[in-house]
Amino acid sequence: MENSNIPKTTPKDVFLHLFAIVTLYLSVVSFMTLYVQYINVIFPDPLTFYYRSVSEGIRVSMAILLIALPAYLISSWFLKKDDQKNILHREIKIRKWLVYLTLFVSAVTVIIDLMILVYNFLNGELSTQFFLKILVVLLVAAALFLYYFWDLKNENIKSKLPVTIAATLLVIMVASIVWGFFLIGAPSQQRDHRFDEQRVQDLQLLQSQIINYWQNKEVLPTELSQLENDISGYQVANDPETKADYQYQVLGDLSFELCADFTTNSEDFVNGSQAARYYYPSIDSQNWEHKSEKTCFERTIDPELYKNNSATKQNLID
Repeated sequence: MENSNIPKTTPKDVFLHLFAIVTLYLSVVSFMTLYVQYINVIFPDPLTFYYRSVSEGIRVSMAILLIALPAYLISSWFLKKDDQKNILHREIKIRKWLVYLTLFVSAVTVIIDLMILVYNFLNGELSTQFFLKILVVLLVAAALFLYYFWDLKNENIKSKLPVTIAATLLVIMVASIVWGFFLIGAPSQQRDHRFDEQRVQDLQLLQSQIINYWQNKEVLPTELSQLENDISGYQVANDPETKADYQYQVLGDLSFELCADFTTNSEDFVNGSQAARYYYPSIDSQNWEHKSEKTCFERTIDPELYKNNSATKQNLID
């Protein structure tokens, strides 16, 4: 028989408990995802690493964590105030259901995590990167289970443990976000990196157009505007940030130079992490390394590698 003194569930109770549980799950998932991506940056896998997707995952996780965790702590604070007014408030059905649901989800997560760990160990694929990811999920899920199991059995409303945990979570959140800025750079640095990526792509396209021009006309263009074509619709790109023209100069019959003003150093990409190389191999393979200054790239066309179209047609006729 139910205790008649247990307060009835009000719309406020439904809102606060659902809001708290949703923001809790968002916080937990974003925290685990954040550290999984950190591991990807620190221990990059050459077969699967793509810096853009990893950095995007870090930014999304940081944004969710930065909003969801404080929202969860604030809603939990309101719930704790209600519990202090009436200890039987802890017995309302929606709280019981959501607490047991959280225990179930965290317990299942721990079991599945351990199964995956054992399977990969037996399969001989227990790399450092994989082990650390499994460890992150295991620790977070286990901590969540232990806290809510304690909270379910705890009858001391004035316990200082929730406050201590809340303060610890805030410190961890701030430290995690600061670490994220250290790994991928501050927002302003990310914007500078994206501008420089676009500059490199523009120069690569200009280089291709210049070579194509030479193949068709047996001479290098004297200025970049000669590359524009009304039929193909090609227009020479400008600097994406300043809108200034890229610098071009003919150095010889087969040589030319392309220059741009960069704002970052390609060697410092991701604070010097070699993880960026897996995302941006063109830095090495096509020699587009640059400093945070005006950088020029000299190119010499190899006639044997880039056959002139006129000569090719003549050979076909002969």
